Formats: sequence, structure tokens, C-alpha cells
Amino acid sequence: MVRNSSNRPVGGPELTVGVRVLVRRSAGADLTGEVVEDYAAVTDPGGGGHAWAPVHRWAVALDDGRLVFADTEDLTIDPGSYHSAPDRDSAVRTPGRHRGE
Repeated sequence: MVRNSSNRPVGGPELTVGVRVLVRRSAGADLTGEVVEDYAAVTDPGGGGHAWAPVHRWAVALDDGRLVFADTEDLTIDPGSYHSAPDRDSAVRTPGRHRGE
């Protein structure tokens, strides 16, 4: 995925509250969830974090119900969460017979 300097995938949404993301951890598979809070104000130098307990910028509500905190470099915008064109399968379907059923 190509990124520009603002950590935004070219042609996609920017990393912000409400965006679906993949969270990369050092062990195990990537986790999916939604960004629920941005703590940028406290991650800036002098923002209140401690060297022994650094503040992570993003709070992410995982699909399995857990809440995790991650840094920007640990997140990737979920490519399945946005589309350049409407998805055929997400269209409202009327009752009755449809081709292929």
C-alpha cells in the first residue's frame, strides 16, 4: 500500500477515529478492529507520558471485544473497509428469485 507523508493510503481514508484497522503485534496474527480514540495530545513531547510507561497514540476496539492501545506504525488501515465503487453484494435485495440462486 502506497503511503504519503501523513500516514494516509493514497486513494483511501486517513487514519482517524472510526476507521477500521489491522493491528500488528510482534507475536501472533494481525487483529482487526476500529479506532475509538486518538491520544495525540499526550503522545507529543511533554504531553504527560512516562519513559517507563509510554502512551500509545491510538485506542482500538478489537472485533473480539478487547481494547488495545497502539502506535501509528503498528496500524494499517483495513483494505476491506473501504471501496472505490459500491459493492454489488451489499445492495439491498428484493424478495423473490434472483439469478444464480
